[in-house]
This record gives sequence, C-alpha cells and structure tokens, in this order.
Amino acid sequence: MPTDATAPAPFRAILCHFDSYSAALNFACWPERRLLWPNPLPECAALGPVSLPRDGEDARQAMARTLGLPDSELVWAPDYDQGLRTPEGEIRVHLLRSTAFEPPTEALEAAGGAFKPISALRGYPPVELTLVREVFNLIVGGAGHRA
Repeated sequence: MPTDATAPAPFRAILCHFDSYSAALNFACWPERRLLWPNPLPECAALGPVSLPRDGEDARQAMARTLGLPDSELVWAPDYDQGLRTPEGEIRVHLLRSTAFEPPTEALEAAGGAFKPISALRGYPPVELTLVREVFNLIVGGAGHRA
C-alpha cells in the first residue's frame, strides 16, 4: 500500500472497528502481514515510553484521506498511549477507530487490507500483537465504552 506523503512522521496507527451490538472487535490488517499503518515497523522496534506528542489528529486525517472515509466515521482514541523505540528513534502509536455502523471493509480492501478479529492474527509480528492486545483490553475490557 502506498503511504500518504503528507502523513506526519514518526507515527504508526492501528485501525479497528467495534460493533457494540455484537461485541465484535476487528482490526485492519495491511499488506506485508502487518497491523500498523502506514509503514512496516523496523524489526528491532521495542515497546517503551516515548516523548513524542500524543495528538493523533494528523494521523486520523491522513488515514481518512487514504481510505476515503468521511471525517465523522473515524476517530482518534486519546486513551491509547503506546510508543516504540528503535535505533533510528521513537515511534508514537495511535489508535484510530471506525465509528460507522459497519466496518469500512470495501475502503480497506481497496487499499490492500482486510479486517480480522484478534483470534485470526496468529503469525503477525509479536510487538504488533502486543499493541493490538492493549486495544482489545481497552475496548472490550471496558465494554466498548472507551476509545
């Protein structure tokens, strides 16, 4: 998937959709077997505190443009606070949540991705799985009332 040249760096974003009726939580899976957008992580990325700003609005706008989603159907979840450290520097990870009644499956497929539940994510990079488990705990653990 081509990256959006106007997207701020260094950041990555997790896109999810939570259906409060069925309690189904699905995550965007991108080409190259990754869960983070817009670029793959360096292999040596490790979880850790970062000093980068927490504001995910630029990331939200960049993803909305890339997927062609209305602004009203994509929100940044400020409760999610994760960072990664690499030899090249820090990376802030933002959580973006589709608020549409149905997940934006067609828009994601047009970008080369697909939505999958956490149970279908075996084999993805361990650090990315740790990050989506935190999302799962935040949303499902809080009965979907947060994020």
